[in-house]
Amino acid sequence: MYNTKYILNIGLVTVLLAIFQPCWADDILRLSTTTSTENSGLLAVLNPVFEKNTNIRVDVIAVGTGKALRIGANGDVDVVFVHAPKAELEYVSQGDFIDRLAVMHNDFVIVGPVGDPASIASAKTAVEALRKISESQSTFISRGDDSGTHKKEMQLWKLAHIKPEGTWYAVAGQGMAAVLRIADDKQGYTLTDRGTQIAFTNKISLKINFEGDPVLFNPYHVMAVNPVKHPHVKYDLAKKYIDFVISEQGQKIIADFNKGDQQLFYPDVMETK
Repeated sequence: MYNTKYILNIGLVTVLLAIFQPCWADDILRLSTTTSTENSGLLAVLNPVFEKNTNIRVDVIAVGTGKALRIGANGDVDVVFVHAPKAELEYVSQGDFIDRLAVMHNDFVIVGPVGDPASIASAKTAVEALRKISESQSTFISRGDDSGTHKKEMQLWKLAHIKPEGTWYAVAGQGMAAVLRIADDKQGYTLTDRGTQIAFTNKISLKINFEGDPVLFNPYHVMAVNPVKHPHVKYDLAKKYIDFVISEQGQKIIADFNKGDQQLFYPDVMETK
């Protein structure tokens, strides 16, 4: 015989799922962001606080900035958190994103072997450092993925009037974490955001060989996907996320995010205490 009580319990669970599932679905925010932000570990600290405060789950798609922007422009996410100002503004001007705000910044650095075979530590500028790498034919690993880091690298090669090519120059087409591992395996140079470099300090032997040039400044912005272009996006949830990351609580989490006593990002909203 069938257990009537068991059947009733199953039926009750089914009804409850049917009632509450739409509510759960409405509380999912889709975020496209950079692999550098994800690899640093920041989102693993920042997003859970937002989720606890709002009961909104954040689904993260971590890719290169170029792809993150395209995903947002297609309306496949609700909010975008990236670091390529020129590309961001192009999309904003086309009406793809709204409510663009500065969140935080750090900088790019050039890492390489401890011995620094291209002697870039003596360079006065980032452009000079890349020229030294090119002239010495020292191994350089490029992300080659249209990320914010790749865009910065291409800008620097252009400023150096160099078209990087040859056996010394390898294009990985992968995220920052993977590129750091490849560069470490090959004992070559690469350009990385400082946040990921700090996160990987104890995982690779590469060291910072060049830093400090103002051209290496690395700002991060958050933007909502324009609901006028994509009426299905959850603008209300995106706005809550934007408000959170620029709030005193969100900015303090960013300011306090450290690894090995090193700060990975610096908040851009100055009301933090």
